[in-house]
Amino acid sequence: MTVLRTPDDRFENLSGFPFEPHYLEIVDADLGRLRIHYVDEGPAHGPVVLCLHGEPTWSYLYRKMIPLFAAAGFRVLAPDLVGFGRSDKPSERSDYSYAKHVLWMADWLVAMGLCDITLLGQDWGGLIGLRLVAENPERFSRFSLSNTGLPTGDHAVNEAFHRWRKFSQEDPEFDVGHIVNLFGHGSLSEDEIAAYRAPFPSDDYKAGARQFPMLVPTEPDNPASVANRAAWKILREWHKPALMCFSDADPIMAGGEKPFLKLVPGTRNQPHVTLKGRHFIQEEDGENWARAVIPWAQKTVVT
Repeated sequence: MTVLRTPDDRFENLSGFPFEPHYLEIVDADLGRLRIHYVDEGPAHGPVVLCLHGEPTWSYLYRKMIPLFAAAGFRVLAPDLVGFGRSDKPSERSDYSYAKHVLWMADWLVAMGLCDITLLGQDWGGLIGLRLVAENPERFSRFSLSNTGLPTGDHAVNEAFHRWRKFSQEDPEFDVGHIVNLFGHGSLSEDEIAAYRAPFPSDDYKAGARQFPMLVPTEPDNPASVANRAAWKILREWHKPALMCFSDADPIMAGGEKPFLKLVPGTRNQPHVTLKGRHFIQEEDGENWARAVIPWAQKTVVT
């Protein structure tokens, strides 16, 4: 089993990303030590905002939001999932599973000693983050979601997702920078596109990114379905604040906020907003997501 590590020089002088890297090692039973990279900005003892990215991005996705949270007095943590960004990258697709991703981030969370957390989750950041919330509810005070879900395979996913999954497996290049630009409004600069390509010097580094779409539970007998159903059971009793900030033009996650608004008690009487943009909302309207979360997190008191 081989674990790859993207050379540091790939991350030099990235556009709009002045943040110092931080690292923490966890131990995987099969792979041994895995180094996880994270951004850590704002006052060290401030309330924690945990920003989780998804497929096929990394903490760079939150670069426009991090300064706003830090300026408001929050400690902002934005880790790179294993297989992404500056975190270590197991080289075999079989090294990755939904359960492994949850375990890796849970180990990081516990090792960091985090509590009173406000979670921001988008794409797989929600699929993983909501499992963390459900399995460690004492560590989380609130969560805000955008363009994500918690699928169990009991309900059909839309055709746009199936097209994306097919593309992810068949496209010979799987150009991550191009993908992020394509699923937005095509407004990224060449430097920004290069920053999304930076973690992946070659296809050998893309095992995690290639595998992620195959891990989404789309059938009821998916290996993750039981755990996600258990998570939904917890969320149906979640009375702490939950804020939905989905976008108005995401072809994959359109309407994804509806199950949360219907089933999660903590969404009631919250100042939900609709953001303007497509899937990678942090690029197109991330500042307004941050501006919605900051006063909400400051005002909501968990009793």
